[in-house]
Amino acid sequence: MNSMTCQPEIANFDPKDLRDTFGQFATGVTVITTIAENGAPVGLAANSFTSISLDPALVAWSLALTAPSLSAFRNHGHFAINILCEDSVDLAMNFSRPSDNKFADVNWCHGVNDVPVLTRAATVIECETVNQIPGGDHVIFIGSVKRYKSVAGKSPLLFHKGAFARIGEIL
Repeated sequence: MNSMTCQPEIANFDPKDLRDTFGQFATGVTVITTIAENGAPVGLAANSFTSISLDPALVAWSLALTAPSLSAFRNHGHFAINILCEDSVDLAMNFSRPSDNKFADVNWCHGVNDVPVLTRAATVIECETVNQIPGGDHVIFIGSVKRYKSVAGKSPLLFHKGAFARIGEIL
């Protein structure tokens, strides 16, 4: 085995370069939804979703402290992870842009505690918020899974290097 000396750590990160570095990791694309204080549906595109535990069933995702929807997610107590399929780029784009009504042309139904569930999602995981953890310029939401549903045969929508992608050959 050969050992090598690693390069020293970079002291000052360039935010764009760091974002590009993080973008090397392919992720799935989700729309995370909840209900605002006024009862209106709220949603945003996110790729920060991850599973944490099977027993108990826990998931996590993060949201920027500057996000307009932060108070809705902090206060409602429930959210849904809507995992998008490869034919849902339009939904991802719709929920990634600022808009007063992202649900105007979107089919959805009421889930656990009235959270919006997108009918075109490949998978939906409905959760109760059990913890909110500060994480730098984000807050990390941990949710206890209350209900889930997957639609067989749908390939996931991916995000890689700043662009949408689809699964190629499965190894």
